[in-house]
Amino acid sequence: MQSIARSVNEFAQVLSAAGYASGTVDAWRAACPEGVADLHGDTLHFGEFWKRSAALLEQLPKRPARSAAQTELANRLCRLACATRERFLLTHLSAIYGALTEGMTRHVRAEELCYAAAASFPGLVPQRAEVAAEKHLLQRDKEGLEIDQGLFIAHVLADPAAGRHLLHSMLLARDDSLVMAAEFARSGRAELAGARIERHGKAAFVTLCNPRYLNAEDGSTLDGLEMAIDLALLDPASEICVLRGDRVTHEKYAQRRVFGAGINLTHLYQGKIPFLWYLTRDLGLVNKLYRGLAGTDDPELELAGMSLDKLWIAAVDTFAIGGACQLLLTTDYNIAATDAYLTLPARKEGIIPGAANLRLPRFVGNRLARQAILFERRIDCDSAEGRLICDRIVAPAEIDAAIDAAIAGLTSSGVVSAAGNRRALRIAEEPLDAFRRYMSVYAREQAWCHFSPALIANLERNWDAKRRLP
Repeated sequence: MQSIARSVNEFAQVLSAAGYASGTVDAWRAACPEGVADLHGDTLHFGEFWKRSAALLEQLPKRPARSAAQTELANRLCRLACATRERFLLTHLSAIYGALTEGMTRHVRAEELCYAAAASFPGLVPQRAEVAAEKHLLQRDKEGLEIDQGLFIAHVLADPAAGRHLLHSMLLARDDSLVMAAEFARSGRAELAGARIERHGKAAFVTLCNPRYLNAEDGSTLDGLEMAIDLALLDPASEICVLRGDRVTHEKYAQRRVFGAGINLTHLYQGKIPFLWYLTRDLGLVNKLYRGLAGTDDPELELAGMSLDKLWIAAVDTFAIGGACQLLLTTDYNIAATDAYLTLPARKEGIIPGAANLRLPRFVGNRLARQAILFERRIDCDSAEGRLICDRIVAPAEIDAAIDAAIAGLTSSGVVSAAGNRRALRIAEEPLDAFRRYMSVYAREQAWCHFSPALIANLERNWDAKRRLP
């Protein structure tokens, strides 16, 4: 804490020179915790410092109206407050997580965990109302309150026991999925926000549906797509799952199927995608594609052999960009059209491409993975590199027949060993702890990226975001 206290003392002089009242600055400096002690006492002491830090920030103009000097003041205040939160979490994470989950006897999803922490440990992460107050702001105008959610989840995942418990919680079927499961089992069809699921024979077909935005993923698709994945895995009448993009309405690709355009960059620029969207997506629906549903109270679900797994076939029409390409790194058999291609332009957009940095090198090697992630290299499915990710390449008109043939081939002799083989392969290539550690780093780094000025500059330069319609 000595280095933090020294930084606070130095910055106090800057604040005074900037015109802050000396009494306000002195009270803020005096509130800086000198060390760490018990959780209750530190919750009060650190909370007081965070409250006074927020009050100093509120004395500045709102973000769009700040001068360069005021922006630097705000940034330094944020960094100092974050440094004390990191210290608080390093000391007390286990006790904090235990309090929020009743000693790990209760499963709480990441998004709800953050807001539970906000209620129990004031100032550690933003309250729900604070995040909601910025909901209608452009991304560039937001204060960056949600960075603290990333820091919090990063510390949870860094702790082996808490991290495994949270991963387990995110792999449980959603409550709303469980409510729908019986009806889907009867009807074999469900329309959800951003996704559709239909049973055909022995297969459950999950279709990504956001036609106006080329089946991009955003806040309107997140819950529905995860529920569709839950239903496909829970369905007792299907043995295989299929993932495909719907037909779109965009004039350039009208009535063509598109696998997916990744994150909705228009919504990202307009501030419609909260930070927790990334964590909910990658710890939830994407990890369910890869690991199945948790089927036991043991957080070591993979080693216990109790996860509910099914094989996934993906069918790639036209392109799989960004997040859509990430999905292909979790599926078991990828069919692609001869004219389809893959890209991972997240670096160009200013964000981290989910778990692609962890998974893509296993498919294409380190050098090609770096070229794809850092230098936007396009990978044509009908190429030597594309075949490292895609298992079968067919003419666009033959995709349906190729899906049917794959389903028939996988189910003709039964799929009793499929889940076991899938689990064995997964444990060998990506143990749960490797994913946990990766996602800890991802949570922190993505939080800073999501609120970086570079993100806005990249979207305006590479996406012409200012001119996009809502």
